[in-house]
Amino acid sequence: MAKRDYYEVLGVSKTASDDEIKKAYRKLAMKYHPDRNPDNAEAEEKFKEAASAYEVLSDAEKRSMYDRMGHSAFEGGGAGGFGGHGGGFSAEDIFSQFGDIFGGAFGGGGRGQQRQQRGSDLRYVMELTLEEAVKGVKKTISFTAPAPCDSCDGKGSKNPNDVETCKTCHGAGQVRMQQGFFSVQQTCSTCRGQGKIIKNPCNKCHGSGVSDRQQTLEVTIPAGVDNGDRVRLTGKGEAIRDGQAGDLYVEVVVREHEIFQRDGADLYMDVPVSIADAALGKEIEIPTLEGRVSLKIPEGTQTSKMFRLRGKGVKPVRSSMQGDLLCRVVVETPVNLTARQRELLKELQETLDGDDQKSSPKKKSFFDRLFD
Repeated sequence: MAKRDYYEVLGVSKTASDDEIKKAYRKLAMKYHPDRNPDNAEAEEKFKEAASAYEVLSDAEKRSMYDRMGHSAFEGGGAGGFGGHGGGFSAEDIFSQFGDIFGGAFGGGGRGQQRQQRGSDLRYVMELTLEEAVKGVKKTISFTAPAPCDSCDGKGSKNPNDVETCKTCHGAGQVRMQQGFFSVQQTCSTCRGQGKIIKNPCNKCHGSGVSDRQQTLEVTIPAGVDNGDRVRLTGKGEAIRDGQAGDLYVEVVVREHEIFQRDGADLYMDVPVSIADAALGKEIEIPTLEGRVSLKIPEGTQTSKMFRLRGKGVKPVRSSMQGDLLCRVVVETPVNLTARQRELLKELQETLDGDDQKSSPKKKSFFDRLFD
């Protein structure tokens, strides 16, 4: 199969500067690196292709030859030192310039250094009332999670002399594997990345250094949290031997409230009002999260009318602005009437009939449009 143009491979122009070529290769290397694409033959091929292009275009002499002769400049031993034609090129040579991309897996800066292992993060779902979420609260939680073994103090063995350096990786926790023309580092299968072997493991944790334990923690939930918000407790996640513990994430779930519904910083509620109060107007008391307040219902208020009480909502955890309380009027039709109440309503009905223009303007407008 014909080789692609090296400039096309890196996605740069033929007048690209050395810095532009370097940045383009770095981007492709991060995207197609085998560590990021395990068992992906296509990604591995693109990685090799990008490495070949960079090896030529990053060298002024090779780039000049390539510009004049194309790929033929390096076929039949013409160039030497590339692609296995006498120079011993490997991906490690290239990545000596990019050790920061892969955490020192390639290049001089990271050789022989064992990357510290880290335990997994854990999640705890905490259910709160709306009042607790809005005002903040301290809660005590209990959960079972891997913690340092109390029998061997997390060492995996009671006797320190029973722990020896792994002979396969020599304590690095990783071994270098040759794959084609480039080499990669893999976790040592003998010690599983620990760099150490335990001859006489602890009877309780069997050498893992951790055991499941019941843990109790006090968690401070800040005021204004909402569904899905998380509080991170650093180092309270999964513990591992000779490594850093993960984090514990406490995820908030807010229970439904009997009265209020929350939407961001605002609260919503339905306010039931009798026909008489809606028609004649009245000042009523309604609940808020801070206590009762007065709400004036004007004369002639219709159902679904919305009233806004400023500053009676929620102050979100990531904002300094206090939300509002929005009250939707729901006019109730009376039920279970006494004989006297029915009599009075019939009298009212008779006085209203034929006077829709004044007493029920929406009703009059609706039927007019219907007849039209």
